Amino acid sequence: MHLGLSVTYALSLLAGASAVPSQRLETRQQQPFTSTAITSHAEPWAFAFLPDDRILVNEKRGNMILVDPVAKTKGTITGVPTVAYGGQGGLHDVALHPDYAENNIVYLSYAESGTGGAGGAVARATLTLDANGGGALSDLEVIWRHSQKAQGGLQFACRLLFGPDGALWISSGEINQMTPSQDMTSNLGKVIKLYDNGTAFADNPFASQGEIQSQIWSLGHRNPLGIDWDAEGRLWEVEMGPMGGDELNLIEPGANYGWPLVSQGRHYDGRTIPAHNTRPEFNAPKAFWVPVISPGGLIIYKGDLFSSWKGNAIISGLSSQAIVRVTITGDTAAEAQRIPMGKRMRGIREDKDGAIWVIEDGQNGRLLKLTPN
Repeated sequence: MHLGLSVTYALSLLAGASAVPSQRLETRQQQPFTSTAITSHAEPWAFAFLPDDRILVNEKRGNMILVDPVAKTKGTITGVPTVAYGGQGGLHDVALHPDYAENNIVYLSYAESGTGGAGGAVARATLTLDANGGGALSDLEVIWRHSQKAQGGLQFACRLLFGPDGALWISSGEINQMTPSQDMTSNLGKVIKLYDNGTAFADNPFASQGEIQSQIWSLGHRNPLGIDWDAEGRLWEVEMGPMGGDELNLIEPGANYGWPLVSQGRHYDGRTIPAHNTRPEFNAPKAFWVPVISPGGLIIYKGDLFSSWKGNAIISGLSSQAIVRVTITGDTAAEAQRIPMGKRMRGIREDKDGAIWVIEDGQNGRLLKLTPN
């Protein structure tokens, strides 16, 4: 959970990245798009488009729903694994295998119970759709897990993304344990790169250092809730900071982003954390927010429908209840627009036609299609 910070503190952190003064939160604009509600869901977390334009929606309690966006109907997908529901834990992301049209394989991330509490897991399964608007998962196989579990149900992250080279990327949260983010024998607080079967990718920067180390692409992350590629093939990531200091990062192989040793925010008990500019060995964020926006998801917009947004980072905001647009120029970034939505915004995707889809957080969270006015 995020807390707001004072304007004075916000302005004191401006060195080293593009921060957003708290006055920006007071900006109110007319929405530059038409928002069309498709379906509503119980605590939705993520969604993915099937080749036939139907949509898989994951609900946090452990339900996978098949949505027909034309008829605005919903069906149930059975065979979802049991999830550890509570706090921020439950059924999380969903992604299609790059060859889904041939193999029908889908990937899902979720919190699972075990010794010591709960941790994140990623599984893949075969999806078979039926004639009644639903379907089933079969041959489910867990291909990756957090290397430890913890009580509290916080900061699992576990966003999924396939890369241009067919690799599976996982944004691994540190489940509120902090120190594992700097521990190379732990896969918590890391960006992970794997083959589609869950084995470590051969070109990973720490491939020769051990089983867990071989999974790691970057480290020093807190709660990375969005990852996407830009048109140049660069990986961007957005993560929740502590009390202040949400970050947009350009991810580089082997780089350390500093958590919990540096941050643009503070601990929740008020203790200070050194800022990134005090430790130049750590990669600083390209943009950060004090007070926070509480990012729920991220896309780097690639379509033509919102032509002036091409190449921008579009972030769905939870506590900010907004869509946050960030311009990227080279390796610099700055917030350009904050569009109030009136609801906590969780997942965000771009469809093949360039429309932006978002899903609201919480009970009766709506799946929305956004098209230009």
